Amino acid sequence: MAVQQSAGPDPYFPDNGDARYRVHRYELALDYRPGPNRLAGTARINAIAGRSPLTEFQLNLADFRIGRLRVDGRQPHWTHRGGRLRIKPAKPVRAGAAFTVEVHWSGNPKPVASPWGGLGWEELADGALVASQPTGAPSWYPCNDRPADKASYLISVTTPSAYAVVAGGRLLTRTTKASTTTWVYEQSAPTSSYLVGLAIGKFQTVLLGDPGPGGVPQHGHIPAHLLPEFSRDFARQSAMMELFQELFGPYPFDEYAVAVTEEELDVPVEAQGLSLFGANHVDGARGSERLVAHELAHQWFGNCVSVADWRHIWLNEGFAKYAEWLWSERSGGRSAQQLAATAHQLLATLPQDLRLADPGRRSLFDDRVYERGGLTLHAVRCALGDEAFFRMLRDWVRLHRSGTVTTAAFAEHVARFADEPTAGLFEAWVYGAKLPPLPVLARPLPGQAP
Repeated sequence: MAVQQSAGPDPYFPDNGDARYRVHRYELALDYRPGPNRLAGTARINAIAGRSPLTEFQLNLADFRIGRLRVDGRQPHWTHRGGRLRIKPAKPVRAGAAFTVEVHWSGNPKPVASPWGGLGWEELADGALVASQPTGAPSWYPCNDRPADKASYLISVTTPSAYAVVAGGRLLTRTTKASTTTWVYEQSAPTSSYLVGLAIGKFQTVLLGDPGPGGVPQHGHIPAHLLPEFSRDFARQSAMMELFQELFGPYPFDEYAVAVTEEELDVPVEAQGLSLFGANHVDGARGSERLVAHELAHQWFGNCVSVADWRHIWLNEGFAKYAEWLWSERSGGRSAQQLAATAHQLLATLPQDLRLADPGRRSLFDDRVYERGGLTLHAVRCALGDEAFFRMLRDWVRLHRSGTVTTAAFAEHVARFADEPTAGLFEAWVYGAKLPPLPVLARPLPGQAP
């Protein structure tokens, strides 16, 4: 495994993550009791040192009690303050060498504070939910919490048998002993720490369409009383999957699941191979269908192809926003051009002081990142034409599958598919703050009005 060194910490979250090493695999064994909200866990973390010897390194972990801690089987010196677990191995790890960290922890998990409220593990009225973007992963397990450090995961969760556990990846086993059940999931594809999703609740599981030979298995996990509404609201997800595979390339993971909680969520949240929705997103009238498309699109843009650091979030959110418009266009709704015009009108009424290439920490989830990001993709499509644009998108995913990307890399990628220079387009839409004129698509997809 080649270790790519980062230039340094994430500029938006310098206390999160450690660029001096990379994790190859996490093996997490968790025991969770919903009543007292009690979590006990063991993590086995297989990692590789970077180009310099590791005399010390850090993991991110919230305020839990630390039990056993070992590096390559030996007890290190360590401190745990402010969400940072600083570890000094008994013997320095050689440059480029593999090493293993074992951590036992326990306590009452709760969200970690952020400018957007609590993130990560959330205790529900009857269960729990993990929604970690961007920095909530340490609320429930020790990790190198930086989006560029992607690893495979084996996750074992033991809970009272009345509860089901849903995680991103493939369910390997489900074993019941006495009054508890252990669920074991494998996510073999490299995954950023914030994209490890988990839901614990009383769910009914349904198959969303027939994947057919070579198709993508898709399951829904929902409270039983919401099943009639859910069946209507998610009825077209299989068609979305087919369309996005046509436009973006093959679905990048083994399967896809959606989970709906009994409680309301402000917005749905993507995880790798899993999207989490609130009961308020299920109304039986397809009122949140654009969000169903948005979260599915993140499996390609954000999850398979991930940002190198959080400055580049528009490469996640702008792409998922544009996927909403593409779904609308191809499913009989408004065209992408019409939706772009609506977004442009909205942006014209808002302050024009945000630059997509570096929106700033507090503006990570600003509506302008989403809307202007979608408009930027529309401008690229207008410049390239449909054939080159969708070929460019498929090649972007293919080239960077399981990797990380930057805005500069995308600009260079687009230029290779263009007949005319595109530097000015990116200077205006991505690096500039002033809103450029509305881009106009010369030739929409067949059957669509501009």
